[in-house]
Amino acid sequence: MSRLSRRSFLSAALSSTVLTSTLLTTRSAAAAEEAARPFRHAQVIDRARALAAQDYAPRAEVPQDWLDMSYDEYKAHRFRTQDAIWSGTDRSYNVDLFLPGLYFRHAVQVNTVTDGMSRPFGFDMSLFDRRDIAPDLSTTGALGYSGLRLRTQLDQPNKKTEFCVFQGASYFRAIGVGQSYGLSARGLALKTGDPMGEEFPDFIEFWLEAPAPGQRSMVVHALMDSPSVTGAYRFTVTPGANTVMDVEARLFARTDLSHAGLAPLTSMFLFDRTNRNRFDDFRPNVHDSDGLLIKNGNQEVLWRPLANPAHLQISSFVDENPRGFGLMQRSRHLADFEDLEANYHRRPSLWVEPKGDWGKGAVTLVEIPADKEIYDNIVAYWRPQDSIEAGSEVPLSYRLSWGEDPHLDLARVIDTAAGARIFGEPGRLMTVDFEAHPLLEGAPEDFEVHLSSPHVELSEGVLQRNPATGGLRLAFSFAPNAENHVELRLQLRRDGTAASEVWLYRWTA
Repeated sequence: MSRLSRRSFLSAALSSTVLTSTLLTTRSAAAAEEAARPFRHAQVIDRARALAAQDYAPRAEVPQDWLDMSYDEYKAHRFRTQDAIWSGTDRSYNVDLFLPGLYFRHAVQVNTVTDGMSRPFGFDMSLFDRRDIAPDLSTTGALGYSGLRLRTQLDQPNKKTEFCVFQGASYFRAIGVGQSYGLSARGLALKTGDPMGEEFPDFIEFWLEAPAPGQRSMVVHALMDSPSVTGAYRFTVTPGANTVMDVEARLFARTDLSHAGLAPLTSMFLFDRTNRNRFDDFRPNVHDSDGLLIKNGNQEVLWRPLANPAHLQISSFVDENPRGFGLMQRSRHLADFEDLEANYHRRPSLWVEPKGDWGKGAVTLVEIPADKEIYDNIVAYWRPQDSIEAGSEVPLSYRLSWGEDPHLDLARVIDTAAGARIFGEPGRLMTVDFEAHPLLEGAPEDFEVHLSSPHVELSEGVLQRNPATGGLRLAFSFAPNAENHVELRLQLRRDGTAASEVWLYRWTA
């Protein structure tokens, strides 16, 4: 899987399928009313099933002059929010729209659903203000919108604030109140990290249910297509301190899916205190997420700090019926980053909670080498043990929570640092900091340190109270092996009972 810029990452993801309906070139009420038809989610499922029974056919791209725009020229087209969908009404949401072009090679169909009737929202270039540098563009061809943005009243009275975006392939992202956009989710990941390259399914059509005045949740339906699979999705989105999405999906396999990633997450990790020496940067940390959190089917809580490796790394955490997993951002202070523009300390964590049993498989973490923060180089997803056979239908249901870490009742790891051993024989020194937590109250000697590695001998380790955090810190060292590959495992226990989550770490030279 190649490294892709955060701007151009989505362009590689935009493989697509033919739309069966033509985008309208006018938004006139008469034309929309003429095209109105009854709508139920079952129709999206039927569309996905029918598409899967047909050969995949790519969609037409937008005209070449739309693709030739520079980044600044593309950004010079601004959607006029006062003309958003449901603006000027008492409905609880407004929806903004994005142009195609540049990295977004295909348009998607957007429909509104009111009183059980679906109406296409036709493409209208006049909804976008243009700055002086915006070029004149073709007005015919496969035009339409590339995605949509949800706005509703959050923490500011009488103001609808954005908090969720669907744009590009099957990508979407959201934030909790007061946060800044960071990592993304996808409808489905296929062949991530495979030598032959990744396949990126597309959301090709959306249906937006018109919310009632005061309605807190927004319902979005989406039709997905790709060469290997189709899908019907229903998102119930509820914003707040944590924005919650309840996702219901049904997948239809065109071909055997030997490497499918369910509930995939995509993020960025450039450096922290484990690899700080590789980057000449004024900031102490640069990342959207700093660790993978798992609650497995045995109720064990695992924490795996992220890495920016020298070579592609794929880690599999084998499990049965996982209770949750996600990419977390635990660094929550401006001083952790010293970046006044990116606001990395305000990026959301994202937690996936499966509904029902997902069977055997593995939470899979893909870490891709990156040398700039514009690259999304981290992917995490659930990979079923068995292939999904061609012709099969797979129902899928889960909840996404965008915001703070979930509360899992164990002391969390809040920092991992690494460096050369200061005294004695050459080697590596590691420190692991646990947060201040009721389970970690008492003297350090009250706790049992379970520290191990299958690859090297480890020092005994020193457990101390950290006065800066109020929690505990363990410091230990080891001499690297000839393979320069060392797996490490650590947990604090008290009277034989877990007091902390399990820290897992892969050290590579």
